[in-house]
Amino acid sequence: MSMTHHYQQLIDIFDGCFADEFNTRLIKGDDEPIYLPADAQVPYHRIVFAHGFYASALHEISHWCIAGKARREQVDFGYWYCPDGRDGATQKRFEDVEVKPQAFDWLFCVAAGYPFNVSCDNLEGDVEPDRIAFQRRVHAQVLNYLEQGIPSRAARFIKALRDYYHTPPLAAEQFPWPDAL
Repeated sequence: MSMTHHYQQLIDIFDGCFADEFNTRLIKGDDEPIYLPADAQVPYHRIVFAHGFYASALHEISHWCIAGKARREQVDFGYWYCPDGRDGATQKRFEDVEVKPQAFDWLFCVAAGYPFNVSCDNLEGDVEPDRIAFQRRVHAQVLNYLEQGIPSRAARFIKALRDYYHTPPLAAEQFPWPDAL
C-alpha cells in the first residue's frame, strides 16, 4: 500500500472517474474551497479545494457526491454555510448538515489509507463543540452507508481510491467507535 498521499493523485483519480460523464474537474485552489458550475468562461464544473490540502479535496468531493443534479448547477451547490465563529444554535445546524459529507470523508480516508479527523470547524466560536458526540453521529452514518449501501458516485470514487492505494474492502471494523480514538 502506498503511504504517500498527494493532492495530484486525487485530481487524477477523481477526473478519471467523473470528468467525462459529469463534466466535472477537481482543482487545487489557493484560498477557501468552492464549487463552481460551468459558465461562459469555463466549460466544465469545478470542485476547488483549499491550498492543495489532501483532506480538503476529499471533503469537497464528499459534498459533490451528495449534491443532486440541480444543486450541481449552483455555486457551492446552493448550500447554506456559516463560517467559523458560530454560536451554539448555528453550530448545531452546521453539524446537522455535515454528518453525511463527513461520513463520506471517513469512507474515502479509509479507502485511501489516509487518517480521518472529524471537523467541527468552529475554532473562533463562542461554543466548544462536542467533537466526540459529533463523531459518533458521523460514525452512525458511516455504518448506515455500509449496511444500506453507499450511493453510486461515492461508491465509484471509493473503488477508485481502493484500486489506486491497494486497500482492502471497507468493513465496519475499520471505523472505530469514537471513544477508542
